[in-house]
Amino acid sequence: MSAATLPPVIADWFATRNWAPRQHQLDVLASYQRGASQLLIAPTGAGKTLAGFLPTLTELVDGKFDGLHTLYISPLKALAVDVQRNLSTPIDEMKLPIKVEARTGDTSAAKRARQRTSPPHVLMTTPEQLALLISHPKAELMFGSLRRVVLDELHALVTNKRGELLSLGLARLATLAPEMRITALSATVARPDLLQEWIAQPNLDRPTDLLRMVGGAPPELAILETEERLPWAGHSAKYAHLELLDIIRAHKTTLLFVNTRSQAEMLFSGLWDINEEMLPIALHHGSLSVEQRRKVEAAMADGRLKAVVCTSTLDLGIDWGDVDLVVQIGAPKGSSRMLQRIGRANHRLDDASKALLVPSNRFEVLECEAAVEAVAEGHQDSEDPQPGGYDVLAQHVLGMACAAPFFADDLYAEVLRAWPFRDLPRGQFDRVLEFVATGGYALQAYERYARLRQTEDGMWRIANPKVAQQYRLNIGTIVEEPMIKVRLVRGRGQKQGRTTGPIGAGGRVLGEMEEYFFGQMTIGDTFIFGGEIVAFEGMKDNEAYVSRAFSKDPKIPTYGGSRFPLSTYLAERVRRIMDSPEEWSKMPDQVSDWLRLQRDISVMPRRDSLLVETFPRGTQYYMVCYPFEGRLAHQTLGMLLTRRLERMRARPLGFVASEYSLAIWGLGNLSALIRTDRLSLDELFDEDMLGDDLESWLDESALMKRTFRNCAVIAGLIERRHPGKEKTGRQITMSSDLIYDVLYAHEPDHILIQATRHDAARGLLDIGRLGQMLTRIRHHIVHKPLERVSPLAVPILLDIGREIIHGEGRESAMAEAADELIREAMGER
Repeated sequence: MSAATLPPVIADWFATRNWAPRQHQLDVLASYQRGASQLLIAPTGAGKTLAGFLPTLTELVDGKFDGLHTLYISPLKALAVDVQRNLSTPIDEMKLPIKVEARTGDTSAAKRARQRTSPPHVLMTTPEQLALLISHPKAELMFGSLRRVVLDELHALVTNKRGELLSLGLARLATLAPEMRITALSATVARPDLLQEWIAQPNLDRPTDLLRMVGGAPPELAILETEERLPWAGHSAKYAHLELLDIIRAHKTTLLFVNTRSQAEMLFSGLWDINEEMLPIALHHGSLSVEQRRKVEAAMADGRLKAVVCTSTLDLGIDWGDVDLVVQIGAPKGSSRMLQRIGRANHRLDDASKALLVPSNRFEVLECEAAVEAVAEGHQDSEDPQPGGYDVLAQHVLGMACAAPFFADDLYAEVLRAWPFRDLPRGQFDRVLEFVATGGYALQAYERYARLRQTEDGMWRIANPKVAQQYRLNIGTIVEEPMIKVRLVRGRGQKQGRTTGPIGAGGRVLGEMEEYFFGQMTIGDTFIFGGEIVAFEGMKDNEAYVSRAFSKDPKIPTYGGSRFPLSTYLAERVRRIMDSPEEWSKMPDQVSDWLRLQRDISVMPRRDSLLVETFPRGTQYYMVCYPFEGRLAHQTLGMLLTRRLERMRARPLGFVASEYSLAIWGLGNLSALIRTDRLSLDELFDEDMLGDDLESWLDESALMKRTFRNCAVIAGLIERRHPGKEKTGRQITMSSDLIYDVLYAHEPDHILIQATRHDAARGLLDIGRLGQMLTRIRHHIVHKPLERVSPLAVPILLDIGREIIHGEGRESAMAEAADELIREAMGER
């Protein structure tokens, strides 16, 4: 690649700081200067942001450019604001005539309107804001001058519907600004070739370079070595709280990552209970108020915190150089996610970032060991981009009609320039267009669904200006559960055990919680939110009132959204570790002893087969299998297997699934049925269960209606917001259920029913992964009949029918139950 040329003012800026631009930064500049787009893969701390903006600074240094030059798009609006602040510093220091602004949902309406007609040179924004901008008439006036698009943290965008919407926006930008080039930045990519194709698709006639940073210190990972007893199940890691406090004390700043918001609340509360020194520890997750999160981020930036307990809200981007340790509580579920989180520490390329893994239970010890090996090898297991959804395409088609009338042929050709839709058949595009225009065959009689009309010359236009207004109010692909604001108020009085008096007035908003959580609450119930104990005082409109309280056993809120899925790569590594006794010596004694006990009493799962154990317990019979394919795939497998067992008269009663195993119990003696050939495991686990059994289950399942609701909202069939008001969750659900019933009865191949099936198979059922597992184990099923529970089955049996215990009694109750099961496995009971 030809050498890049830095203007003297920028070269001098580097020199006055005793810095030198790194080779990958110069490579991005050289690639851009020869007319190409770029995908830069480099670890966190390597200066990717500066690499992304170096071509912009170089071209704008003389102050002669007028209009929008560079559009920066990030998955998080907080990241867009943070990068704006970081970019403004060198621009001010070099006294460059470059104007930089951010545009997010928090930007004032007046400023957003001004940006459309008088944009800055560099605009920081999000995929949703881009969709809004290109839906306005005369968008070409804003984007006609555009030269560059910088896509930050690309891996976090391309695997979901936000990425699909972004890809369609880039295809439109390529039409509005043919000279546009894309620079994409990412740290964790499993398939760089696919992401290179993804950013090349809008301008296939322009070269796209794949650039990598070479060098940098490899990260250092370790697993917590503890003398405490490792739990058999659960995700609280309470056993490690004292050790974690010692670790926080010994480091300058520590980020403690957990996988769910409930875990964040539990860990933060547990640490505060033992934090006698009042070390400054904060909490950060997506349900807390924006003001609270910004306070935590500012305190981190100022070096006022010793630790932050956080979720994926801090996975990306915001750079704090003082973080010298990352702690992952619970198994990371993927090596790419672990690498991303490790990158939040240090931010000095030539110094190793340090991370500590703290498994929550014994199975997670195996997964943590697999993750350490994968990170040491630099293996990436991030998800690949997927084909686009019809609901996202419908939203984009309506947006383009809001911008200006269009010919179907022209829009179809443009849509093909978006990577997720590059193979879209013309017939399916026409069906999506028909749906946007009329609602489709089953709904076309209803005027409310008539959003587009065709003019005499064949162009499509919006039916009336109100359509555009509604579109802009409901844009986006993130469909959350209906949320309720949590407002802190003065508590009511207490008199003779009764709650008296009115709810206190005023109070600040602590954050938001899913609507369904409060449906389970009664006045006076206590729960943990934002790291403190509060009591539920009542509800009014879309707000829940809470007051500060004291309780020994407050509830831990359950939040919507699934846990991270166990990656296929880590699952395979866990199976390999279990199949390799020589690897067990790496584990703590209590884990390796557990595995040896399993080998002596039953057999170990093999890497290339499926172990199925059957045994009686009490008046029921159990079947436990160990696919190690993640909770989603196991839950789907459990639903399908119980249907089959019912047909085989095995009388199943229920099932429970974990990341690693699946247990089914019932009244039929499964060992005897298999021994006498009345039940064939090869037939039970046959791949054909993904045919008629899956279809019949989906027909009966409420899951399809829940999934349809999300697709209908994204496609604009059901509107969440109207001018001055927002629909409740109940209203949205009732509307979507009625429409689903109509479509399913009269147009079962409706474009949204197709989108619903696609989403259910991919996101909620993990059908693809389940199908791969069934193929892998075909004729490789090992059955082990037992007289009692096996050691490996103890964790999954602890999940069956467990009464939910809150507070301090939870850990001890689970430990006692585990001890009882192990004694039973060893024949001591």
